[in-house]
Amino acid sequence: MPLRRRHAADLYPYIDVDMWAGMASERPTSKRALERLFAARIADPSVIAFAVIDEETGTVAGTTSLYDYVPEQSRVELGMTFFGRKYWGRNVNAASKLALLTFAFEELLVYRVTLRCDARNVRSAAAIAKLGASLDGVLRGYRRGPDGTRVDTCVYSLLGYEWPASRSSLVQRLTPADLLPEVTELIEYSEQLMREDVENAPLPVGILRPFGPPPARIATGTATCRLGR
Repeated sequence: MPLRRRHAADLYPYIDVDMWAGMASERPTSKRALERLFAARIADPSVIAFAVIDEETGTVAGTTSLYDYVPEQSRVELGMTFFGRKYWGRNVNAASKLALLTFAFEELLVYRVTLRCDARNVRSAAAIAKLGASLDGVLRGYRRGPDGTRVDTCVYSLLGYEWPASRSSLVQRLTPADLLPEVTELIEYSEQLMREDVENAPLPVGILRPFGPPPARIATGTATCRLGR
């Protein structure tokens, strides 16, 4: 669902020094500070921020965003993500990434999705690589970290022609029961269009036909992202 300032009260208890290590923004030291961080994201027209909901309990599991969307260049970035520790190792990250990447490639029709992480953040780097994204390079001394030191940033990308394999891998990590009808229908329709493209007149690599307005919600497993602002 769209991220709201009130979600700071749910997510702040998850934050500690180790959990926030490697994040680009300064670690919030109060609920109010996290609320201000969320307010800035919500107000930024280049950011579409989401709260990820644990459907089993109805609690907020974390947050993630699409940002720096450049439609004329068919690209967007995915990031600003964190989950509570109790959700690490579960299917929440895979479910939310499936939802957002499906929206990016099959509704926004982007050709490139960029993902970044602090070069020291081994856990995030492994999660990005598991999506099938390729490491484009390391931006040395790219930004100043919260402690004042210069930080290297790893830049990854996933391209349109790589998305079908990435999507299949994500789906395989989830069980059929984890996939809500909206996602299953979108995946099946996308695969049908791709088969028709191969049989008839193929589109350029990585470009998919639009299929109407985006669904009100894309949800998978215990993670729910309601698309829209």
